[in-house]
Amino acid sequence: MTKIITAQHLSPEAIHQLVDYLPDYIKAALLEKSAQLECGIESTIEMAIASFLDEESFSFEDCLLAKRLKDK
Repeated sequence: MTKIITAQHLSPEAIHQLVDYLPDYIKAALLEKSAQLECGIESTIEMAIASFLDEESFSFEDCLLAKRLKDK
């Protein structure tokens, strides 16, 4: 049976709660990167985590796609 992976994202509220608990230097770096990329903090955090999990990914979808291709 083939595993079906569905894309799921944290809500903006959950992301903002997470950001509140991050050390100030990490929060500042994420906000700066968001400004550079001209995207929301949610996307920046998703890209940061995805790139940690898979250096070749740009987002979680890319990361999951790379894993699916490796599993074939």
